[in-house]
Amino acid sequence: MSVNEMEISQTSSCGSDFKQVLKFKASERTNFRNSHHSVKLLEDLQSLRKNEVLCDIRLETDDGTIVFGHKNVLVAASPYFRAMFSAFNESNKNLVNMREFNPDVLQLLVDYIYTGEIMVTNENVQVLLPAASLLQIDYVNSACADFLRTQLNPSNCIGIKAFADLHNCTDLMLSCKAFINQQFLEVVKGDEFLYLPYEKVIQLISSDDLAVPFEEKVFECVINWVKYDLNRRTDFLPNLMEHVRLPLIASKPDILKNIIEEPLLKNNPECNKFVIEALNFHLQKSIQHFIISHSIRYKPRQFGSLKKIILMFNWSDKLPKCYTEWYDPATNLQSSAPEMNDCRRKAGVGVIRDQFVFVMGGVNSSSSQSVNMLDVSSPSPCWVPMVNMLVSRAYLGVGVLNDCIYAVGGFQYFYPVNSVEVFDSSIQKWRMVTSMKTNRSLLGIGVLNDHLYAIGGFDGYDSLKSVESYDPLLDTWTPVAELSVCRDSVSIGVMDGVIYAIGGIDGSVNLKSVEAYRPSDGVWSFIADMHLCRNNSGVVTLDGLLYVIGGESEESVFDTIEVYNPKTNTWSLRTLSRNNNGADIKVHCGVVVNRPPYITN
Repeated sequence: MSVNEMEISQTSSCGSDFKQVLKFKASERTNFRNSHHSVKLLEDLQSLRKNEVLCDIRLETDDGTIVFGHKNVLVAASPYFRAMFSAFNESNKNLVNMREFNPDVLQLLVDYIYTGEIMVTNENVQVLLPAASLLQIDYVNSACADFLRTQLNPSNCIGIKAFADLHNCTDLMLSCKAFINQQFLEVVKGDEFLYLPYEKVIQLISSDDLAVPFEEKVFECVINWVKYDLNRRTDFLPNLMEHVRLPLIASKPDILKNIIEEPLLKNNPECNKFVIEALNFHLQKSIQHFIISHSIRYKPRQFGSLKKIILMFNWSDKLPKCYTEWYDPATNLQSSAPEMNDCRRKAGVGVIRDQFVFVMGGVNSSSSQSVNMLDVSSPSPCWVPMVNMLVSRAYLGVGVLNDCIYAVGGFQYFYPVNSVEVFDSSIQKWRMVTSMKTNRSLLGIGVLNDHLYAIGGFDGYDSLKSVESYDPLLDTWTPVAELSVCRDSVSIGVMDGVIYAIGGIDGSVNLKSVEAYRPSDGVWSFIADMHLCRNNSGVVTLDGLLYVIGGESEESVFDTIEVYNPKTNTWSLRTLSRNNNGADIKVHCGVVVNRPPYITN
């Protein structure tokens, strides 16, 4: 008989036997899986345990409570029990003392092993989490952490963070830290902050990520902490004041006056030096306008980095001015930003530390070498003149690397150039560096892995698809992979280790195609096209998305923004509201900056 046949003997209703052969298709097999099997098995094991059937281990707590179990089940669920019953003396015992275990918590954990369910409450979480950690039951450990995360509020977050730190719950600790930074102004009102030891106060107020719109709030919390136990804490004040960024308050005379008059500071010579430093900084900044110091006390808190905003540059064919606006992608709302005195069309724009915005060169400006700067964190923001570039430039490329601004190529007297200069913020001077290998105007600049990438452009005769990379340590330019198509007036975005070359002109036709480059791959590859053809657009990255702002084209793109999501490889189109008063204002550029505290919408 064939292996694909089966003979079955049956008895008929008349009592006689007959044989029936079942036939199958060749080599047919089906795998069946009972989705309820493991659940039913655990239910039966739990029933056996509760009835003390076949239990080969009893776990006894210090108060005499006995929890029954099966060694093989406990070993399968917990590395702690696996070690206990395989490598230690307990392997041959049927009674084990679980010293210092809460009996209710031990019962909960053994029940979890048999059921996969655990009840976490305010009353048991503080003993359940360390017990689960000891038994190395990861799911329960995570469940406790998730529960505590939902209970976070300004009055308990410091204590939960300390608890998480004690039990090495890294994710919970990071969540607490982020919560404390975000809710700092409320947290410091509570008793937990006043009870903090000196070292923890230092750790808290030294953070760059405190959500404090005004530095005086940090000063106030320090004074309150010291006064809470004045006799024991006075000596800590100088070390605490080292982490209060008084120079950021110096531009507010009334507030600084109150700080100077604070008796705890006034009577402490060590603290007075921080006040003098702040006053000197204010005086220096009133003269120089732009200062980058490596001292932590001069560095703004990253409250702005928690909330970013886009500064858009607009121009009009009718009015010789450059208009600026704040644009919030989260709300799609716009509001007026500090206005520039002269037109900066075709200028280059760069930002240092998301705070200092530089605009340089361009056409129809007072000088194509001139540079203006805006400090978005200033209480009275305005554009101020900076040191001129060494070379006249329009249609240039700009890149920012290590607090230095690079002005690359561009037109000089209507001819493309290959020269490059850099503004060193530490000495506030421009200097020339090695020129590119190719003359380029209308180029794009990308900054990635501490290198500049000069991409595409126009050499005076043709649109370019060549790309070269600059290493500032070696002061050298090196050719890298070419674009797939020629692109001048190209816009560049950099996000998550990828350079995006967006739109532009291929010599005669406006493009809506986009290509991406990863240095590790060494090739450019096309991604999804934009909805509209664009050239000379602004490009920014924010919250994992790529924003392409305005630009020029045969189509009406001036009042639109396209947003690229790399996870879905799709573009969405937004329309900006315009209140131009008939001035025909067009968006041509944008940069991401820290959201200024004075913006209300």
